[in-house]
Amino acid sequence: MAGVQLTQLSKLFGDVKAVDRIDLEIPDREMVVLVGPSGCGKTTTLRMIAGLEEASSGEIKIGDRVVNRVKPKDRNIAMVFQSYALYPHMNVYGNMAFGLKMSRTPKAEIERRVSEASNTLGLGDLLKRKPAELSGGQQQRVALGRAIVRDPAVFLFDEPLSNLDAKLRVKMRSELVKLHRRLEATMIYVTHDQVEAMMMGDRIVVMNEGRIQQVGTPAEVYQHPANRFVAEFIGAPPMNLFAGSFSKSNLSSDALVIKTQLGEWELPGAQIGTADDMEGREVLLGLRPEDIRVSDAPACGFDAEVLVSQSLGAEVHAEFSCGGVEFTVRLNDNEPPSVGDVVRLSVARERIHLFDSASELRL
Repeated sequence: MAGVQLTQLSKLFGDVKAVDRIDLEIPDREMVVLVGPSGCGKTTTLRMIAGLEEASSGEIKIGDRVVNRVKPKDRNIAMVFQSYALYPHMNVYGNMAFGLKMSRTPKAEIERRVSEASNTLGLGDLLKRKPAELSGGQQQRVALGRAIVRDPAVFLFDEPLSNLDAKLRVKMRSELVKLHRRLEATMIYVTHDQVEAMMMGDRIVVMNEGRIQQVGTPAEVYQHPANRFVAEFIGAPPMNLFAGSFSKSNLSSDALVIKTQLGEWELPGAQIGTADDMEGREVLLGLRPEDIRVSDAPACGFDAEVLVSQSLGAEVHAEFSCGGVEFTVRLNDNEPPSVGDVVRLSVARERIHLFDSASELRL
């Protein structure tokens, strides 16, 4: 196995910067997920690592070797695509063994590798079947098996679960995580689904407009988003954001008052910055839906009207209105509110996120 290092990597299509000078180091045996909206550059980055797209500038290293000028077949990588791309006239064994036969691997070694991979993926009883006789999940496992038998330095996955139904997609996510642990392999996985990224990655790389916005563990990215984009993209439902500004507190010299559509709350200066630096500063106040509670706590509290209440079984997603703005709250299902109710809500000070209005960076 091997790690991957990208240094000032860029890709231009005419005047369009698909990937803009990104730096990323992926240690050996780590599973990293590139996530972002369509057109953010994640698939282009993966294709440059694979050698399917030529980098406009920058450097790609796999292990200790710079591979910018190395052909895809010589990079010791295996790629699994959104399309299974199985040969319809070959059975499962033939599809898994095809790449090894093309590289003139000895027959006994081919049989050994296919047998091991098929047992790992639960395909042992399906080796004689054609792709048309398999379910979508089984076909996806065959595509995985075809990659595994190559014993590559790095596995690359380009949205491989997008064609599966919701239930099977959840199952395959779990199977891929187990497979990563079993193989102890370096894996780079691309998806537009932030829930998938949170579930699968040792680390997440959030991308937008060709640039990396934040790199971190799922918990780090969720609890401490680096900017407004990450805050709104990671999380379902997304973070609620409210325009606000700071003023000095009349009650405490080291505290600040933030004014938003929800009301005015006093926050400790140590949580944000000095009163002199922050006074008058325009900010965005962020609240995760699950951090807003039904409570009559006086600090950071406010009244809001229920607009929509949707029960999901174990929890309720309710849309509220306060001060002319609408926002979402995730509640437990013990006492779901009714539309039209005016409810007292509150949020703990330590659960508040603050972003600069101009730069949109986290404070």
